[in-house]
Amino acid sequence: MMARVHVFGVAGLVLAAAVTAGCSGATSSTGSSSRSGAASTTASPHGSGSGPAPTETNPPGDIPDNQAFVTYRPTGGAFTGFTVKVPEGWARTSQGSATVFTDKLNRVQISATATSSAPTVGSVTHQIVPQLRGQVAKFAGPKVSTVTRKAGSAVLLTYQGDSAANPVTGKVVRDAIARYAFYRQGHEVDLVLSGQVNADNVDPWRIVSDSFTWK
Repeated sequence: MMARVHVFGVAGLVLAAAVTAGCSGATSSTGSSSRSGAASTTASPHGSGSGPAPTETNPPGDIPDNQAFVTYRPTGGAFTGFTVKVPEGWARTSQGSATVFTDKLNRVQISATATSSAPTVGSVTHQIVPQLRGQVAKFAGPKVSTVTRKAGSAVLLTYQGDSAANPVTGKVVRDAIARYAFYRQGHEVDLVLSGQVNADNVDPWRIVSDSFTWK
């Protein structure tokens, strides 16, 4: 009789331990689930877009809104009777009779020639466009028109073409080009503005083309 009581007591202790372990496991599982739910709730607002806005950056080729401009006055060459504003700090080089200002993917080229006749939509279409087609890689989409700037009327040619390969990376970008031809008293000044296609440079290029002044 005493032996049976002893066995029953052991069995009771084992059963009690099992129940205790089960309760402990349930509590642990519940706690784990609660922590997981809390973590999910914490992450949710960020996923829904309520977190800090990403820092804005200018796309490649965009000229910054705070870009300063300085006046360029030619000091040599066939004709020096004009001025034009160019972006401050850009690298300046000479390419033949042209003066070129560059920064990253953007370029301003200025050249002056003596000519007896003013450029027209017809002369640019039938003479300049064929020349460029043979010089510019993948030349496309030429459009010629007459526009008015502060210095007076100009013949504007817009087109696209591939840039020269970067000497370091070999990268080639697609450029959008605007060529303004200004004329007065036997002198033509060509102002060529180029930058990567889709870059938002309308305002900076307007500043440059509107700044052209005869002297």
